[in-house]
Amino acid sequence: MNRLGDTASPYLRSHADQPVAWFPWGDEAFAVARERDVPVLISIGYSTCHWCHVMARESFADSAIAEIVNAHFVAIKVDREEHPDVDAAFMAQASAFTSNLGWPLNVFALPNGSAFFAGTYWPPEPRGGMPAFPDVLLAVARAWQDKRAGLEETGTAVRSALEKLGKQAAAVEVAPADIAAAARALIAAEDAEYGGFGTTGPKFPIATALQFLLAPGVDEVSPGARDVGTFTLRAMRGSELFDSVDGGFFRYATQRDWMTPHYERMLVDNAQLIDVALAADDVATAERIAAFLRDVLVQPSGGFGAAQDAESIIDGQPSEGGYYALTAGQRRAYDAPRVDEKVITGWNGLAMGALARLTQRTGNPQWLELAEDAAAAVMAQNRTETGWIRASLGDIASRAAATTADLAQLAGGLLALAAATGTVAYATAARDIIDGLRDGTTPRAAQTDAVLTGLGVPPTPDSGDGDEPSAHAALALAAIQLATLGAGEEYRELARTIVRQRWPRASASPLAAGSTLYAAALLSRPATQLVVIAPSPEVPLAVAARRMTADVTAIVTAEQAQAFADAGFGLFAGKQQQALYRCENFACALPVTDVSELG
Repeated sequence: MNRLGDTASPYLRSHADQPVAWFPWGDEAFAVARERDVPVLISIGYSTCHWCHVMARESFADSAIAEIVNAHFVAIKVDREEHPDVDAAFMAQASAFTSNLGWPLNVFALPNGSAFFAGTYWPPEPRGGMPAFPDVLLAVARAWQDKRAGLEETGTAVRSALEKLGKQAAAVEVAPADIAAAARALIAAEDAEYGGFGTTGPKFPIATALQFLLAPGVDEVSPGARDVGTFTLRAMRGSELFDSVDGGFFRYATQRDWMTPHYERMLVDNAQLIDVALAADDVATAERIAAFLRDVLVQPSGGFGAAQDAESIIDGQPSEGGYYALTAGQRRAYDAPRVDEKVITGWNGLAMGALARLTQRTGNPQWLELAEDAAAAVMAQNRTETGWIRASLGDIASRAAATTADLAQLAGGLLALAAATGTVAYATAARDIIDGLRDGTTPRAAQTDAVLTGLGVPPTPDSGDGDEPSAHAALALAAIQLATLGAGEEYRELARTIVRQRWPRASASPLAAGSTLYAAALLSRPATQLVVIAPSPEVPLAVAARRMTADVTAIVTAEQAQAFADAGFGLFAGKQQQALYRCENFACALPVTDVSELG
């Protein structure tokens, strides 16, 4: 029975016709497992994952292996990009069984969702010291038959350990010295020869950490922070990690010198690296990344697809990275690697925010048009009658609800668009989203997948900003943006509460907490604000403002400024004269009416 063919996930669709009787993530699979009294095989991957493709071809498409799976297990296929909470929960459980974590992730669990064994890629026959996947399946099936009590005991112990891990550490106050110490820890982790962090592969860009090191004021309290950020960006830009033909960065490098990439290109990485490049004053690189989003990832709806595949077909054979080794002329003879076309709410929020800031720096309206198109697509397709969803694929809505990270990242993107366009509706929409994620000045608990909640699987601690801003870090950053636009001091207090709560984990593992550190850095100094009242973004004062550094720059007409003020954004109150207003925590200098006055 094909249960995957109508889903919103290209990854699930690619498994739809396999002989394995896959279920999509949902309550039904666990109910069937209880009814059949068999364990669950939860296989997690994503559309642009090379080894996921390999295992799919070698094992899940093999009828003999599928027969073993179907006889002894209920098999669930999960797209980690569609269900990040599910991936995080089972990744945490899998860590009890292997330190070699990654994707594909294959977890064997009790019908209540408690894992008792896990691994990643297994070949169809013994290879390189790895057991054959059929042997693993049969060994687990025998253990279920003969030693079930032991498996149940293991599953219970893993769940209990995660419940203890999930307890929140006591909140602490964060001083400038604490921020400086975190920056020094990252500086100490730098690969001084090749850039980045650590001296072994694999090596990831870790845009969240780079953005913190490049944040205003960090270099002042921890000299050398900016040098680490700029050197790393230059090193990556000059290496094979960057596609010199189409632009954009690949996911990671397998070696420390960045010269052997893992060739998938992700929206989430590249959106953040636009902001890193802007912070490093490398506008050319920012625009090359933006061109990759425009030329490769943009969808007919205007939203951005999640990623481009690592694999291509070269001379009739699957090739990891083969397409990217070709010159521009040679590429025209081949089909480009497939794009995962699902439009993810949060990742599009990161992209639209970065593109809006790129427009403000360059004055190039094409980037703003891309950002507004993405916003329109997400707001039209990823918001249903019952609420926001995680993703969509064309007109097909995902069954997964938007996560807290999705909504906070989207709000951040909308606020950047509000400042770049002068459209107050973006700002009010963002404020509504953030208000739905808070109780006064306290963040609500990060949303957990409803199926996991029903199974009683403990939520994974939201402690990491490795790949992208975590739920609470993204919420803190969006709240800071709202406060800086004058929506109210309670939003800054919300951000402070989050940083205080997250700081014990962030200070212990700064490389995995870049966005939390970034929020802390923003809160440690007065907010700088630029408002230009002008009939056009091309007037000299507006052009000059784009070259100035500020936490928020808004170029608006007098009518737009009044609309912001009427909507409760106090930064714009009383600003009707055509002029440039420079403010620090809302204390504004005398308005500048001629560019010559800027000195």
